[in-house]
Amino acid sequence: MTMAERVDEVLRAGKAPYFHGLVVLRSGELVLERYGSGQDHRLGDSLGHVEFDRDTLHDLRSVSKSVVGLLYGIALGEGLVPEPGAGLVAQFPELQDLAADPARAHLTIEHALTMTLGLEWNEDAPYTSPANSEIAMELAPDRYRYVLERPVIEEAGKRWLYCGGASALIGGIIARGAGKPLEEYAATALFEPLGVTTFEWSKGEHRTVSAAAGLRLRPADLAAIGQLVLDGGRDIVPGEWLQEMLRPRVLIDQGFEYGYQWYLSTGERRWSEGIGNGGQRLVVRPEDELVVAVTAGEYDQDQTSAVAVLEAVLNA
Repeated sequence: MTMAERVDEVLRAGKAPYFHGLVVLRSGELVLERYGSGQDHRLGDSLGHVEFDRDTLHDLRSVSKSVVGLLYGIALGEGLVPEPGAGLVAQFPELQDLAADPARAHLTIEHALTMTLGLEWNEDAPYTSPANSEIAMELAPDRYRYVLERPVIEEAGKRWLYCGGASALIGGIIARGAGKPLEEYAATALFEPLGVTTFEWSKGEHRTVSAAAGLRLRPADLAAIGQLVLDGGRDIVPGEWLQEMLRPRVLIDQGFEYGYQWYLSTGERRWSEGIGNGGQRLVVRPEDELVVAVTAGEYDQDQTSAVAVLEAVLNA
C-alpha cells in the first residue's frame, strides 16, 4: 500500500480515535495531509468538539520546547544570549542568593538545554495538579526562583530528567537577551521569515508565555519548522547551531537520546523529534528527506493515536 492508503486504513479502522491532523513533506513537497475531529483543549481549557482543517491552530504542548531550542540558536547567532557553557544562575541576577550556593553555582545553560540540571523535578502528576512541578512553577510567585531553588538531588550533567522548568529558564534568558517577550521575538526571528502568519502562545499565571508547552500552530506551519531543520536552517537558524542542537548529549533509553530540547533516535534509522503531551509530534528524518507533523487530543494518556499514524507514515 502507499503511504496515503496505510494512513487512511489506520483512520478507517479506528486505530487513531484521537487523531486531529497530519502533514507530511518529502523533499520539501507536500505529499499527504489529513484532518480529523474531536474534543480538544488549549492547555487546561476545554475547546469542546472541534472540526479540524488546515487553518486550525493546535496546541503543540511540549513540542514548544523544541521551538524554543531553535529560538535560542537564533538569539545566540545574533549575540543576544550567552554560549551554552555560560553560568545559568548568573543569567538571573535577582537570584544572587542562589548564585552564592556552591551546589548551584556550577550549573550552566547547557544543563537546562539538555534537562540535566540535577535538581528535584516531577511531572508525573496530571498537568491539572499542583503536585506536578510544572504546574507548581506556574503557581509560584517567581517561576525562575522556583526552578533554580529545587533541592539538588544529583550532580548536574549526568542524567536526563524531564523538566519543563528547564525550558522556562531558556525562554526567560531569550526574552531578557532580546529585550522583548518570547512570543514577540519568535514572531520576528522565526515565524515571519518562515512565512508563519498566525500563531498563539498561551500565557501562564505570570502573564508570561509558557515556553515549555504553550505554543499553538497549524500543523502545516509545524511541518514548515521541521523542513527548516531538514534544510539546515537556511538563513533563519545558524547551521552550526542545528548541528550542536541535534548532537546526542544524554541517554534517555537504548537508541533514544536528547540534544538541546530535541529528542534523537540513534538507532539504525536516525531522526530528530519534538514530542508533546496528547500526541503532538514533529519528526525530521534526513535519510528520506521526510518531515512529519502530527496533532492529536490524547492528553495525559498513552499516545496510541499519534503512534499508529506515525507508524503508517514512517513504515510506508
